[in-house]
Amino acid sequence: MVDVGDKPLSRRRARASARVRMAPETTAMLGALPKGDALGTARLAGIMAAKRTSELIPLCHPLPLAHVEVDLVVGEGVVEIEASASTTAQTGVEMEALVAAAVAALTVYDMAKAVDKGMVVEEIRLVEKTKEVV
Repeated sequence: MVDVGDKPLSRRRARASARVRMAPETTAMLGALPKGDALGTARLAGIMAAKRTSELIPLCHPLPLAHVEVDLVVGEGVVEIEASASTTAQTGVEMEALVAAAVAALTVYDMAKAVDKGMVVEEIRLVEKTKEVV
């Protein structure tokens, strides 16, 4: 791992997004799929994944997360996901936000795959990261 021991603590925030494209009929079913509520489950999965980022990504520092939020917005044939994470630490929190968005998208995919074989997870990306001196 990179040595961040000499860096000062900073308030750090990051936002990431992902998208799951699917048939419009599938978006109408997301609250009542055979596996259950895809949106609520994906929100929880994203938060849980952010908390375990250092276990999933080699050489990622474990961070004391102050806040993680995962929002899912259903459109016509698409679920837009935005995840945010914040911490006060010596290194950034963008990996936690990215992991949250990616796992939320994969959870939607997993829960809806029985009814839609043509779904696509796309555009997992960092939207913003900030750092403020504490």
